[in-house]
Amino acid sequence: METMADATEIVKKNDFDKFQADRVIKVDEWLNRWENKQTPFHMNEAHKMLKKYVDVMLNGKDHLRILFPLCGKAVDMKWLADLGHKIVGIEVSEKAILEFFTEQSVSYSKEAVSDVPGATLFKSSDGKISIYCCSIYDVSSSFIGKFDGIWDRGSLVAISPCDRQRYSELMLSLMEDDCCYLLEAFDYDPRLHKGPPFFVPFSAIEELYGSTCNIKFLEAADMLTDRQREWGLDYFIQNIYMITLKAT
Repeated sequence: METMADATEIVKKNDFDKFQADRVIKVDEWLNRWENKQTPFHMNEAHKMLKKYVDVMLNGKDHLRILFPLCGKAVDMKWLADLGHKIVGIEVSEKAILEFFTEQSVSYSKEAVSDVPGATLFKSSDGKISIYCCSIYDVSSSFIGKFDGIWDRGSLVAISPCDRQRYSELMLSLMEDDCCYLLEAFDYDPRLHKGPPFFVPFSAIEELYGSTCNIKFLEAADMLTDRQREWGLDYFIQNIYMITLKAT
């Protein structure tokens, strides 16, 4: 039975969003992080949760088109490409993209993107991996198409809270009818850390996607390390969700 204290705690946690509402991440901040090698979020192996739930995303299908928003130099892209899928990444840092192709020993070509002035497309020689170097808000389905899967690791949790509605509308516009969108979000006390990564509770995800999508909670994992303790946190929970479009 829920007590008054439990109910009060839920209300308090649902109100946590306001503590980061005014935090704005500008492009230069991300570019500087890559230039100065301040990227502790980068993982040198394919993400454990992606490996665990990849079959959920694939749903028995082969040769999917999979989107990596704010991809950085995620090794997950090479891992999925090696499984036979077509990968499209979006990343604002050219340095991150070049490091990806170099570190993964993947040959590539580059070309201008006619639809987006100033943008560059990096494409692996085998055509399996394409990464657009531009703002994520410069892309649209008109030239990158729609996707069978989305792996949102470190993307929604990285953008400014004030941009979440714009971001979610973009993700929805890029989803095929049967797309499976795997999302990573974090639960912690945002009064103690300004982000990124940002605190993104289920209530925020539901507000962004609930009217048009089914949202299924898959798993929570304790991710607290010394890094988060240095931020002053005593808990840091990774939550994984599966988002699919509702039947129309």
